[in-house]
Amino acid sequence: MSRFIFITLLILLTFIVSPKQMLAETPLDVYMNDFYTKSNEARKILKEIETNLKEGSRKNVCLRQKEAARLGLLANKSLIKAFEMGGTEPPKEALKNSQKKWESILNKC
Repeated sequence: MSRFIFITLLILLTFIVSPKQMLAETPLDVYMNDFYTKSNEARKILKEIETNLKEGSRKNVCLRQKEAARLGLLANKSLIKAFEMGGTEPPKEALKNSQKKWESILNKC
Protein backbone atom coordinates (compact mmCIF):
# COMPACT_ATOMS: atom_id res chain seq x y z
CA MET A 1 0.00 0.00 0.00
CA SER A 2 2.83 2.41 0.82
CA ARG A 3 4.39 1.70 -2.56
CA PHE A 4 1.11 2.73 -4.30
CA ILE A 5 0.99 5.99 -2.32
CA PHE A 6 4.65 6.71 -3.09
CA ILE A 7 4.15 6.15 -6.83
CA THR A 8 0.98 8.27 -6.85
CA LEU A 9 2.76 11.13 -5.05
CA LEU A 10 5.70 10.85 -7.41
CA ILE A 11 3.41 11.08 -10.45
CA LEU A 12 1.51 14.04 -9.00
CA LEU A 13 4.70 15.90 -8.14
CA THR A 14 6.07 15.25 -11.61
CA PHE A 15 3.04 16.88 -13.21
CA ILE A 16 2.90 19.76 -10.74
CA VAL A 17 6.60 20.62 -10.60
CA SER A 18 7.62 19.89 -14.18
CA PRO A 19 7.87 22.94 -16.41
CA LYS A 20 4.98 23.35 -18.76
CA GLN A 21 5.02 25.03 -22.09
CA MET A 22 2.68 27.94 -22.36
CA LEU A 23 0.32 27.78 -25.29
CA ALA A 24 0.59 31.45 -26.01
CA GLU A 25 -0.42 33.15 -29.21
CA THR A 26 2.30 34.29 -31.52
CA PRO A 27 2.39 37.97 -32.49
CA LEU A 28 1.10 36.93 -35.91
CA ASP A 29 -1.92 35.28 -34.27
CA VAL A 30 -2.57 38.38 -32.19
CA TYR A 31 -2.64 40.64 -35.26
CA MET A 32 -4.78 38.22 -37.27
CA ASN A 33 -7.28 37.83 -34.43
CA ASP A 34 -7.38 41.61 -34.06
CA PHE A 35 -8.02 41.97 -37.80
CA TYR A 36 -10.87 39.45 -37.79
CA THR A 37 -12.45 40.85 -34.64
CA LYS A 38 -12.40 44.45 -35.80
CA SER A 39 -13.48 43.78 -39.38
CA ASN A 40 -16.36 41.58 -38.20
CA GLU A 41 -17.47 44.22 -35.72
CA ALA A 42 -17.34 46.91 -38.42
CA ARG A 43 -19.42 44.79 -40.79
CA LYS A 44 -21.90 44.06 -38.01
CA ILE A 45 -22.34 47.78 -37.34
CA LEU A 46 -22.88 48.47 -41.05
CA LYS A 47 -25.47 45.67 -41.26
CA GLU A 48 -27.32 47.14 -38.25
CA ILE A 49 -27.28 50.57 -39.89
CA GLU A 50 -28.66 49.07 -43.11
CA THR A 51 -31.45 47.30 -41.20
CA ASN A 52 -32.31 50.46 -39.27
CA LEU A 53 -32.43 52.52 -42.46
CA LYS A 54 -34.75 49.98 -44.09
CA GLU A 55 -37.02 50.29 -41.06
CA GLY A 56 -36.98 54.08 -41.40
CA SER A 57 -34.77 54.92 -38.43
CA ARG A 58 -31.84 57.29 -38.90
CA LYS A 59 -30.83 57.29 -35.23
CA ASN A 60 -27.07 57.83 -34.79
CA VAL A 61 -26.36 56.64 -38.33
CA CYS A 62 -23.45 58.96 -38.88
CA LEU A 63 -21.85 58.27 -35.51
CA ARG A 64 -22.13 54.50 -35.95
CA GLN A 65 -20.90 54.73 -39.54
CA LYS A 66 -17.79 56.55 -38.36
CA GLU A 67 -17.22 53.93 -35.66
CA ALA A 68 -17.46 51.14 -38.25
CA ALA A 69 -15.02 52.96 -40.53
CA ARG A 70 -12.60 53.53 -37.66
CA LEU A 71 -12.70 49.82 -36.81
CA GLY A 72 -12.22 48.90 -40.48
CA LEU A 73 -9.16 51.11 -40.78
CA LEU A 74 -7.68 49.65 -37.59
CA ALA A 75 -8.37 46.15 -38.92
CA ASN A 76 -6.43 47.01 -42.09
CA LYS A 77 -3.46 48.14 -40.00
CA SER A 78 -3.52 44.89 -38.05
CA LEU A 79 -3.62 42.90 -41.28
CA ILE A 80 -0.62 44.81 -42.65
CA LYS A 81 1.32 44.11 -39.44
CA ALA A 82 0.35 40.44 -39.64
CA PHE A 83 1.76 40.24 -43.17
CA GLU A 84 4.96 41.95 -41.97
CA MET A 85 5.26 39.49 -39.07
CA GLY A 86 4.72 36.58 -41.44
CA GLY A 87 7.43 37.89 -43.73
CA THR A 88 5.19 38.02 -46.78
CA GLU A 89 4.20 40.85 -49.06
CA PRO A 90 0.64 42.08 -48.42
CA PRO A 91 -1.80 42.28 -51.35
CA LYS A 92 -1.33 45.99 -51.89
CA GLU A 93 -4.17 46.48 -54.35
CA ALA A 94 -6.74 44.77 -52.11
CA LEU A 95 -5.56 46.70 -49.07
CA LYS A 96 -5.62 49.96 -51.01
CA ASN A 97 -9.21 49.31 -52.12
CA SER A 98 -10.25 48.39 -48.61
CA GLN A 99 -8.60 51.52 -47.24
CA LYS A 100 -10.47 53.67 -49.78
CA LYS A 101 -13.77 51.99 -48.92
CA TRP A 102 -13.39 52.63 -45.19
CA GLU A 103 -12.17 56.19 -45.73
CA SER A 104 -15.15 56.97 -47.97
CA ILE A 105 -17.51 55.61 -45.31
CA LEU A 106 -15.73 57.73 -42.71
CA ASN A 107 -15.92 60.89 -44.82
CA LYS A 108 -19.53 60.51 -46.02
CA CYS A 109 -21.03 62.00 -42.89
